[in-house]
Formats: sequence, C-alpha cells, structure tokens
Amino acid sequence: MAEDARQLRDSVESTTVVVIGAGPAGMTVANLLRGSGVDCVVLESRSRAYVSQRQRAGIVETRAVRMFDDWGLADRVLGGVPYDGILEFRVDGDRHLVSDSDGSNGPAARLCPQQILVQKLTAAYLEDGGDLRFEAADVSLHDLAGDRPTVRYRSVDGALRAITCDFVAGCDGDHGVSRTAVPDGALTAYALDHGIGWLTILADAPPPAHPLLAVSPQGFAAHFPRGPHASRYYLQCPPDDHPDAWTDTRVWDALRTRLGDQALTSGPITEREIFRLRSLVHDPMQYGRLFLVGDAAHIVSPMGGKGMNLALYDADVFARAVRDFVRGGDDTGLRTYSSRCLRRVWNDQEFSHWLTRTLHDAGDATDAGPFHRHLARARLDRLFTSPGAARAFADLMTGLDPTGDPVTQDVLGNLSGPGGG
Repeated sequence: MAEDARQLRDSVESTTVVVIGAGPAGMTVANLLRGSGVDCVVLESRSRAYVSQRQRAGIVETRAVRMFDDWGLADRVLGGVPYDGILEFRVDGDRHLVSDSDGSNGPAARLCPQQILVQKLTAAYLEDGGDLRFEAADVSLHDLAGDRPTVRYRSVDGALRAITCDFVAGCDGDHGVSRTAVPDGALTAYALDHGIGWLTILADAPPPAHPLLAVSPQGFAAHFPRGPHASRYYLQCPPDDHPDAWTDTRVWDALRTRLGDQALTSGPITEREIFRLRSLVHDPMQYGRLFLVGDAAHIVSPMGGKGMNLALYDADVFARAVRDFVRGGDDTGLRTYSSRCLRRVWNDQEFSHWLTRTLHDAGDATDAGPFHRHLARARLDRLFTSPGAARAFADLMTGLDPTGDPVTQDVLGNLSGPGGG
C-alpha cells in the first residue's frame, strides 16, 4: 500500500481531457480533440486486438459522414463502401425498395462495420502522435465535481498512475466505470424493455444487394452486409432463448422462410448470440466535469442503426464544446452539452421505437395481438405508397440534425398518421 502511494505521487500527469474507452465514441472524441489542438489521453481496459475486432453496427449515416468530412477525417477513417441509400423491405416475401436519401448534396452514408471504423480511427490518432494506453486496469474517477478531476489506473507494468485533467469523457459504454462514478440520484434513468429477443448471426456468406428487413408470420428477420464476403443476420426469438438451441440447420431454415428466399446461400457461422432489445436514456449526460458520450449515456434498439451514430454525434458536440472553451473561454457548449445531445437522443429513440414496433408487430409473432398487427401493416403500406411518408422516413434514416427544423416536428406524424406509432 505504501509503495502504491509512493508510485502515485511520483506518476501524476496532467492533460486537458482524459477519454475513458477506445471504441467508436472514444476514438472519435480523441481524433477531434487532437485536430483541435487539445491535449488528451485515452485509457482503454482491453487490448488493441480485442477493441479492433468488436463486431457491431455497419452503417455510418449521412450526418456522421458529413461530420467526419467537416473535420477533414472522412478519407482517413471511413472504410467500407458508399451506401446507395436503398433499403429492402420484404413483407410475406413481397419486395419493396425504399430510399433513405433525403435528396441533399454532400457525402452519403457508408457501409462501414464498427471494427473498421475503430481500426482507422485508432491508426489516425496514433499516426498524429496521440496518447492511447491499452490494458489500463482498475480505472477510477475522482473529484469530478471539482475544477481538476483525477483519473487513476494501473498500467500494463502494474504501476499505479494518476492523471489530472480539466474534463473526463466517459466513452466506456453501458457497463463501464464512468457512469458508475456518478453519485446515486444525480442522473435519472429512463428504461424500456421491448420484450423482444434477437438471435444475431455472423456468417461467411454473400451479403445482400441492399440491407434487408423482413416481416413474416414466423417473425422478424434481417440480412445486412458485413464486408464483401460476410453477412450479419437477425432472427426474432424469445428473449430468454439460448443460442445452442439454434443449430446451423435451424438457423438457415428459419432465414430462408422469413426472408422469403429458399435459394439463400448459407455459409460457416462464425458467431451467434441472443440479446434483448432495450432502450435506455440517462438524463443529464454530464456530472461536474464528467461528460457521458455514446452508450455510457444511452442505449437504443438496433432498429434504424442509430446506436453508433448517436455516439458519433455526442462526440462531435463534446469536442466542439471543449475546443470553444480552450480557445476562447466560451463555456456555452459545455453547459448545453446534455440538452443538445438529449434532444437528438429522444428523436432517434422515437424513430427506433416506431420501426421496432412496426416490423415486429406486423409479423404477428409478438404479444401485440391482431389489432396492432393490422395497424403495423397499415403503417408499412403507407411507407411503401405515400411519397410524404417515404420522405419523412428518409429524413429520419439520414440522421440530419433536426434542431430548429420545424418540418421534422411532423415527420413521425407523416409516418404514423393520427393515432399511429
């Protein structure tokens, strides 16, 4: 204990921002701060190999692509291929193509799996001389309500270290240490369990021509590209189901039935997991000098691909706020960080909830009942036949910032109609 105390006294460092977590949120924050000339240190509890291989979301929406472009980073960090803006819906095997292009000029969304984005963000940060420390153990946050918080951790060599800073960016996800450092009662949690489970499958199988969402009496299914020779599939299942209950044969039979494609090409399944669809928002997204970014502040149902993109939005808002404060002493962005981010969070939560309920209720495999099934099918029919509904859907999928835009106040009304949603 005495040796730890001595090491701690001898190893205190100082920086402007300590970033906790090296996923898409943390590495975006780090790159944007670096590009603004703001010093920061990134601490990550896992190894670089582990972080760079985590398989998650695959579409970087239009707003996020344009954000990276504005910062001069798009060419360096966005891998994958341009996304043509076409989603395919299949309802009982019938195909419907829906565009999520809003018709605006500028870079479009990209099909870019999370691990590719993280790999490129990490490489860019290190190439620019950034300070990134993997396998940082026992991370703890102190004096968050004061002027100079301290972050302590144990380095790879076992030494106890401390960093004082002006701000802490908590980018370590729903189960990280950042949010647990906030005193009880300081944040309000708004949670929703959708009562729906998904079996998620990663396989070495040909990707679809377009991201595919399917409704059938047997339940929801989806097929997304994860590279030129890999696919991610989703199958609706009971939330308490077990992956071992889904043999390869059962998986491919269910996918062919629900996707309405008996010729679907199978391939080796490399990953299978079951998770519950849930949504969670913490308000406010800051406490003292700690700012929660991405999943540390909010979880969104995966329908609509908003999770990672919300994290990128948070990172942009936070980095600009710190830059303005460091350069000119303007704390407006810091004071309004939570309210600005939460406005977008709730907007995307609503859209994700709408899409989740619509596609699952329409399949008649939930407890919603036949009345809600007919409502959901009516909403899908409106999406496929009404130009106004299709345009509203595109606005929400594109992810352009609704702040101050009165048109978006009626977007979900166009989609749902009076009494819908």
